Amino acid sequence: MFPLASVTKPLVALAVLVAIEEGSLALEQPVGPPDSTVAHLLSHSSGLAPENTENATLSRLATRRIYSNHGFELLGRALEQATDIDMATYLREAILDPLGMADTGLDGSPAHGATSTVADLLRLGAELANPTLLSPDTLTAALNPVFPQLTGVLPGFGRQTPNTWGLGFEIKGAKQPHWTGSLNSPETFGHFGRTGTFFWFDPVAGVFCTALTDRAFGPWAADAWPALSDAVLKEAADLLGDPRTEVAQTTLDP
Repeated sequence: MFPLASVTKPLVALAVLVAIEEGSLALEQPVGPPDSTVAHLLSHSSGLAPENTENATLSRLATRRIYSNHGFELLGRALEQATDIDMATYLREAILDPLGMADTGLDGSPAHGATSTVADLLRLGAELANPTLLSPDTLTAALNPVFPQLTGVLPGFGRQTPNTWGLGFEIKGAKQPHWTGSLNSPETFGHFGRTGTFFWFDPVAGVFCTALTDRAFGPWAADAWPALSDAVLKEAADLLGDPRTEVAQTTLDP
């Protein structure tokens, strides 16, 4: 079991989406700064500062993509108030137990407090490929860009124009540099965390990839993760006959 850090956020986002389908929450429900909603917090477009500074904002609503841990903590509180169930229990009942993610749990912040295993995240990947807990329409909406033209800083990779994000999931889009590979399609979505964790799903290739480590995110990850991602996609293409990579030359330092 490894601490997921910010890979916690997509799990919590899925739980929030389940609560929305159940009618306990709504994307348009006010949460956070004035005029901000659940959708703004899920897509890091509320203007909130990254950490808890008494709901301080750094920009006007939906004008900049500011990655905010505090926004996800507010989402957790909103879900608890709406359902009268604590965030960890709701996540367990709505997402983890139905998917058989027995070694995953939330102990702390809904922004970064979960732990999990590679095997459990592969179960998450199967769900993202063929949703059973959410309607396909809800998941599709979550994986489409929200306020698609917003610029902002992708932590560890600098300013991105645009900094594409869905509802709790980062979307690769045209970002450069990026932590996924050069062979990953723009539709690739996922998340990474400061504890050296990541997952992505490329719906064009039909490939899910995850890695969990006990080494804090740093320059090593910016070098290793894209190379690993390209190697995974190249091997999958060799197995599945994906024509996109027939001319690609990918090397991975042993």
